[in-house]
Amino acid sequence: MTSVRRVIEGRMRDLGNFAVRRVLPAAGMQTVGPFIFFDHMGPAVFPVGQGVDVRPHPHIGLATVTYLYEGAFMHRDSLGSAQVIRAGDVNWMVAGRGIVHSERTPAELRDFHGAARAHGIQTWVALPVAHEETEPSFEHHPAASLPKIRKPGVLLRVIAGDAWGRASPVRVFSKTLYVDAALEQGASVDLPDEHEQRAAYVAIGQIVVDGAAHKPGQMIVFEPGRKVRIEATATSRIMLLGGAPIDGQRSIWWNFVSSSRERIERAKADWREERFPPVPDDPERIPLPED
Repeated sequence: MTSVRRVIEGRMRDLGNFAVRRVLPAAGMQTVGPFIFFDHMGPAVFPVGQGVDVRPHPHIGLATVTYLYEGAFMHRDSLGSAQVIRAGDVNWMVAGRGIVHSERTPAELRDFHGAARAHGIQTWVALPVAHEETEPSFEHHPAASLPKIRKPGVLLRVIAGDAWGRASPVRVFSKTLYVDAALEQGASVDLPDEHEQRAAYVAIGQIVVDGAAHKPGQMIVFEPGRKVRIEATATSRIMLLGGAPIDGQRSIWWNFVSSSRERIERAKADWREERFPPVPDDPERIPLPED
């Protein structure tokens, strides 16, 4: 009996000077646990003077999670936060009732060939209905603060939520599984089974589950309650994600997530009419897309 419910293929999207694979939401599967959006960024190496420039844009009803394998971003937001995130760190931004932020390659990394790199995972976590309008907030957790679990040939970093009896310092709003798993060739790991919904995304390398091989760009969604063993047939980096299902359906439009279509319409009007607070020291803004 297979443990695999579905395999989702990431869809390539060209963002101009680098590409991303969009995995969630997928057709017929909006979420895995609370995760409603999942993008694999890069890997990319930029020419001198260039880098990632995500101009200020708004969010509601979600928390964003930025995690890098390589490179660095400068995060700025409308709360006044200004924080460089580097590989292994966690930036956790709760949008709640509304926040604006930007992410850019730091200026000092643009001056040397090959210094500006970008490779990582950007996810959104849907907030429970009771917390959709919570006050916005921002947390930065350096790599050294995240729990690490070592098994033969395997290093697990608990990014958010809990796994294998260890909990991340990130303040989550529902039961969450989010783990960076680095596996040497020939190593294997059994997934924790206390989470109702679970998936694994292959970022680097190749893994085998139930005799089937999976490559970068694929998310393997598992059947609830089944035992899952992941084996690495090459040096691999995978993201384990999931947790408790969200409480009901969500509407998604651009950068807005809500259980209410009316709330999204109000957010659209607020951005169009410039009622969201600005980001200090970053006056640009991404215009509201056409419907």
